[in-house]
Amino acid sequence: MEARVKTFLDRYKQLGENVLPAVALKQSLRVNTLRTTEKRVLERLAEHNVKLEKILWLKHGYRVEQSAFSLGACAEFLHGYFYLQEAAAQVPAEVLDPKPGELVLDCCAAPGGKTTQIAQLMQNQGAVIALEKKPHRILSLRNNLERCGVSNAAVYHLDAVRADRLGLRFDKILVDAPCSGNYAGDKNWFAKRTLDDIKKSAQFQKSILKAAFGVLKPTGTLVYSTCTLEPEENELNMQWLLDAFDVKLEPVNISIGDPGLTNVFGKQLNKSIANCRRFWPHKTGTGGFFVAKVRKL
Repeated sequence: MEARVKTFLDRYKQLGENVLPAVALKQSLRVNTLRTTEKRVLERLAEHNVKLEKILWLKHGYRVEQSAFSLGACAEFLHGYFYLQEAAAQVPAEVLDPKPGELVLDCCAAPGGKTTQIAQLMQNQGAVIALEKKPHRILSLRNNLERCGVSNAAVYHLDAVRADRLGLRFDKILVDAPCSGNYAGDKNWFAKRTLDDIKKSAQFQKSILKAAFGVLKPTGTLVYSTCTLEPEENELNMQWLLDAFDVKLEPVNISIGDPGLTNVFGKQLNKSIANCRRFWPHKTGTGGFFVAKVRKL
């Protein structure tokens, strides 16, 4: 165990970060304006002595500063007034910036946090196609869509690598890719992960990206995100994307996080990868995260 921890911490040092694995993450939520207003949620939760703090770099995000009970069991949650969603996980949908009337694809949708957020930003106008590969996860996805008042989404039991079977072309696509995760919030993460796991995840992510670009309209936008800190699944995947497709990386305009790495283990990458954002937990107070905004040329 100690040797494995050292392996990862040494990798992070090579990336320029002296990482402190012990990170206490505060619970975060997103107010769901499809059901109610922020004012009403704040008032109702205040009546229950729940204290929230606005996350200034998110549209509808709040940190839970105080609560004497599980917010997932209160009436406001069950009515869909808010969604319990880690702060960094709220970034990809905001960067995608879906508009009412657009056709949007969510490639790896369950349990539905980002799907419901996309629908919220679209004001339930247009359409969101939500794909989920694993059948046992579809129930939670559908339940969350219903709970949050989403009426413009269609759920398909379909692997994202077969997205072309839909016969559609999308204005915008979210690839919140399955990944190897990160140590923040999971004290057993180092015991679970190996470098082979990371390499396998990176290959699977490439297959999803390739399929997604096949169904993205010209000039369309794709947002790629992971909850891992490993460059094989992040910056190196973006280098592969730039080499394989006619695309450009646009700036992720958010006031938190570090630029994407342009030198990884001595390998120089395309300078535009700095337009991505990397969330180091010891710096941001969030889970580890990576977000890239890609424009199809």
